[in-house]
Amino acid sequence: MKQRKTWPRQPFLGLAIATGAGILVADAAPGSTIAVLSALAILAVAALLSQNSLVVYAFVATGFFFVHSVRTSDSAGLRLAHELGDEPRPVTVLGSVVSEPKLSPSGSASFLFQAESIEIDGESRPCRAKLLGRWRHSVEFGDQLKLFGTAERVGAPRNPGEFDMRSYLARLDVHRELIVRYPENGSVQTHAGGNPILRAAQKSRGWMQYVLSRDLENSPDVTGSISGMVLGLRHQTPEDIEEPFQQTGTLHLFAVAGLHVGIVARLLWILASVARLPRKWAIGFIITALLFYAAITGLHISSLRAAVMSGVLLAGFLVERKVFALNSLAAAATLILCWETNELFSTGFQLSFSVVAAIVLLADPTFRFLRRLFEPDPFLPRSLFNARRRFFHHALLWIARACSVSFAAWIGSLPLMLWYYHLVTPISLLANLVVVPIAFFVLAGGLISMLAASFSSWLSVVFNNANWFLTKIILGAVHLFVQIPGGHLYVEHPHWPSGAALEINVLDLKSGAAVHVRAADRDWLFDAGPARDYERVVRQYLRSRGVNRLDGLALTHGDASHIGGGEGVLLDFRPRQLIDTDAPDRSPVHRKLARLFRRDPGARRPLAAGDEFKLSRDVQARVLFPPRGFEAKTADDKALVIQLLVSGKPRVLFTSDSGGATEELLLQNYPDLHADILIKGQHRSGISGSAEFLDAVRPQAIIATSRDFPESERIKGDWADGVRERGIKLFRQDETGAVQIGFFRDRWEANCYVTGETFRSPSR
Repeated sequence: MKQRKTWPRQPFLGLAIATGAGILVADAAPGSTIAVLSALAILAVAALLSQNSLVVYAFVATGFFFVHSVRTSDSAGLRLAHELGDEPRPVTVLGSVVSEPKLSPSGSASFLFQAESIEIDGESRPCRAKLLGRWRHSVEFGDQLKLFGTAERVGAPRNPGEFDMRSYLARLDVHRELIVRYPENGSVQTHAGGNPILRAAQKSRGWMQYVLSRDLENSPDVTGSISGMVLGLRHQTPEDIEEPFQQTGTLHLFAVAGLHVGIVARLLWILASVARLPRKWAIGFIITALLFYAAITGLHISSLRAAVMSGVLLAGFLVERKVFALNSLAAAATLILCWETNELFSTGFQLSFSVVAAIVLLADPTFRFLRRLFEPDPFLPRSLFNARRRFFHHALLWIARACSVSFAAWIGSLPLMLWYYHLVTPISLLANLVVVPIAFFVLAGGLISMLAASFSSWLSVVFNNANWFLTKIILGAVHLFVQIPGGHLYVEHPHWPSGAALEINVLDLKSGAAVHVRAADRDWLFDAGPARDYERVVRQYLRSRGVNRLDGLALTHGDASHIGGGEGVLLDFRPRQLIDTDAPDRSPVHRKLARLFRRDPGARRPLAAGDEFKLSRDVQARVLFPPRGFEAKTADDKALVIQLLVSGKPRVLFTSDSGGATEELLLQNYPDLHADILIKGQHRSGISGSAEFLDAVRPQAIIATSRDFPESERIKGDWADGVRERGIKLFRQDETGAVQIGFFRDRWEANCYVTGETFRSPSR
């Protein structure tokens, strides 16, 4: 009688599912009580006695539930955060740099800082928490530092679409950042500390990067791309080069994964064969080298997954057992989650495993379907095929295989790309067919260049120059694909239509301004914020709202805090109209934007008081100030004042950074300034929003920028009290963050991003 199998054929698949389920439940409702430990002990005994798969999976799920609960509710980082409290605290910390430092344009280095001891209020004690260090000084991985600074909470996002650094660091058990104000407030105690393997990997990476860039010093864009493709150094690649790869679905070339690890493994196998190593020794050498390569490339999830999968496959050959790709993938996921349960929530982990799982499940069926489309008659002897027919047949088979893998990878990444990046890239199906084969040779050439550098500098340079040529082809192809209409689209997350006739999002940019206006599916941007915040806030916000092209950009005045991001807006969102002020100014940023729009003279419209422009069929914009030919000493006194009318009713008044002088002129020239919402900045003098002006506008709510420094940008307490005494709802953006307003037929509604507060208009 045939014995029934108790264990499934691919046991790691069930283990991975149980592991993920336990972590997800623990993240939603953590618990590390005696009851959980008791259940864990009972399940352990039951699993040993019964050897039943379901009992084992229940034991694994419960075990990971307990482990993740402990890690997320009682960690060194959380204990330190609780001790420090929510307010900034001066501390002195002794510890080591445990990540590769990143330099900002201002020269400040940011890095993960593993504390060894901490001094608070003059009392020193041991500490094992990690902090995010910021210090304007040159540091390296492994350096032991002594830093005096301010421990603060990591800043939360203040605008929709903005990257949530606080949540990201919390998954790493980092809950405070240590800001060292001056270089002299810290010192390097010793060099070359930290994990010796990771330190060796860092040193090796630096040498490899030097070898790959030799004789290519005049092409930083190419060397950055080569380092990214061979070593996974994405931070070495300029943003304007990396972005087209993301938009064509080929950014995976900069993530060391199966392609990279497979080539490295093949080269190592050749070396082992030449050295005539025994099979067991060769496999052990290759597995160790692959893990070290993963360390060199930064221990990213894709490289770890590929290295672990390769190790499982090679171990299967070693014990002469058949290895299943899906089981190996599940084994890699389980091992990584054993190391760090929070990896389940990282974008890299999810993308890496979902893409490979889709390839394993979908690539072969898709290939079989495509092969049937051009498969020759099975009864026709292949000996009758001439050389040309055989060549085309093999070429079609290769294309079908490449298309099936590309399609499967696209399907696997599509949901996550939509959720995290709001991006759909249909062009990736074609772009990968062209780019990936070339990248294969770039990667192989880079590895050969590094091997050749040990005995022939000349040969290494030859391969570097070959890689320069191939990388130029890749960059050209990617920039060509990104220009194809409809090749990539930014898409907003699915949601129920609000029914608002007009929606306004006032972003929080401290003293700057950027206001997104959506009317009947038409998108306008009033001001573009400062240049420093464009990529981090404004661009990310517009993409999260599914904006691929703006219908218009309105510039209120020449202040760089309001229009510094304008060049980025022109390049990324190609607004069909540019509404500009007619008043002259001396702003170099303003003049540069005007020059960029001269390529399409009909698109730029300099407006003055009395002019109007349509945002949609029902929404009209009317310029109230400045009059044509108006002169003033400061840009704030020449800012556009715009009134928005919905179905003929004045609803919103934008005053930008206008001050008392502008308000007096408005009161003299417009007997009725009424608007439901007043959106204002702060005049450089600190005086705006006078009592007479507020009485004339009679707003139900005011949205105002505010920041602590300089003082002129801060909302005054007595002014805020006066606003509240008039029964006006004040949204201070230093408290509320971004504010979204929706206008309906007979009401309006405002939502604050930071506080989550919702305010509805009073009954009429």
